[in-house]
Amino acid sequence: MAVDIGNTQTVLGLFDGEETRGQWRVSTEEHRTADELAVVFAGLLEMQGLRLGQVHAMIVSSVVPALTRSYKDLASKVFDVPFYGVTAGMKTGLTNRYDDPGAVGADRIVNAVATGKHYGFPAIIVDIGTATTVEAVDAESNYLGGAILTGLNVALEALVARTAKLPSVDLEEAPRRVIATNTPDSLRSGFIYGYAGALDALIRRSREEMNSDNPHVIATGGPAGVVVPYCEEIQTFDPDLTLKGLRVLYEINS
Repeated sequence: MAVDIGNTQTVLGLFDGEETRGQWRVSTEEHRTADELAVVFAGLLEMQGLRLGQVHAMIVSSVVPALTRSYKDLASKVFDVPFYGVTAGMKTGLTNRYDDPGAVGADRIVNAVATGKHYGFPAIIVDIGTATTVEAVDAESNYLGGAILTGLNVALEALVARTAKLPSVDLEEAPRRVIATNTPDSLRSGFIYGYAGALDALIRRSREEMNSDNPHVIATGGPAGVVVPYCEEIQTFDPDLTLKGLRVLYEINS
């Protein structure tokens, strides 16, 4: 079982070798106990005709420390299986060039590992979530670092909360044009085209600093499907990149 615990959502994937047996997305609730998680897991697995006893190991990437402990208890006390928590000390196949390697978010390293396995280096990786990250890995598998900016939906929620008249809008509805003629479409235009432009600019600048003309540019993340079609620099959209990276890390470290 591969688990990617984000600030807003947690993505679960059950693998049998390279085959995906099930995949689920649930809300991240920081104070859930191992027992509560067991109930959730049992229900999700049952919907796919699977059982708790079929899980033989668990690997977790987390940006929520309290939940990491709950998942560790879930693995040891409920599943009675080995637990692998993604840390800076884990074998990754990368050389981490961050000033403080331990400060790099686990999901950022996992995405880099998956990219190397499935797409190759050099690469620029964009992960659009509660926060959005743009990472760079060179041809020698050196993780160089990257940029962090506010997530798409978080930015929209902050704007709506701080203004009296601007409404919340569904960004899944595509903006028809940049020069919109009503307020909801103006918000969609600004957030979709503006965010796509910001990502394109970061990708171009990253490419220049890497001194590489051809890094593969890949995007992932829950809200990524909304903005990726409007980005000029992104070549590949892989919504399962993080889960794939967790599976690879399990194979390296088990």
